[in-house]
Amino acid sequence: MNLTTKVSLPKNLLQNKLYPVVYLLHGMGNDEEDIFGLFEDLKEEAILIAIRGPLQRGPGYAYFDVLRIGYPVIDSFDAIISELEVFTHYAQKQYPIDKQRQFFAGFSQGAILSMSLVTKMGNQLKGIVALHGYIPQHVSSGKIADLENVLIYIAHGQTDEMFSMSIGKANEAFFRDRSPSVTFNPVPHGHWISDQEKKDTLHWLRNNM
Repeated sequence: MNLTTKVSLPKNLLQNKLYPVVYLLHGMGNDEEDIFGLFEDLKEEAILIAIRGPLQRGPGYAYFDVLRIGYPVIDSFDAIISELEVFTHYAQKQYPIDKQRQFFAGFSQGAILSMSLVTKMGNQLKGIVALHGYIPQHVSSGKIADLENVLIYIAHGQTDEMFSMSIGKANEAFFRDRSPSVTFNPVPHGHWISDQEKKDTLHWLRNNM
């Protein structure tokens, strides 16, 4: 695979035991180290795979190009969606992953991709964590996989200066129409992750992995 990753396995791996996996996706201008740091506390409970976006953007990276806020370049977007889905199959062959306990988690561009991936992969994923993102129009209006048994966690900033709170509520409504297991956490700040938001997110993952 061409994607750059940071992979963390529990220290005391048990032979013949399969582990949950969380694929971690960062925001634009960040990298795999940034997003890994947010979820590092789970490293003894799950396999963590932080994936770097393939596009250089300033000192960091991005996963896809955008026309303007809220509107990705569709060819660029669809290419990384396909690459990430293929990567999950590659990872299952490389690491002791429980295919029934796969999660995507991400911030900003990573949240956008996590929500979009689950609409395509459906119950190939146990769940997603989407922190401060949106669902592109070409995704929400396209074919949506069965999400009846998929767990959805969405957090969104009440004063998010990048994607307004109305977008967060639209994300919630989209998934509530399709899954009975949606958690929506409106957080009292902007387009960033607070210590409390991190704590809430890790708590949700621990309870659901």
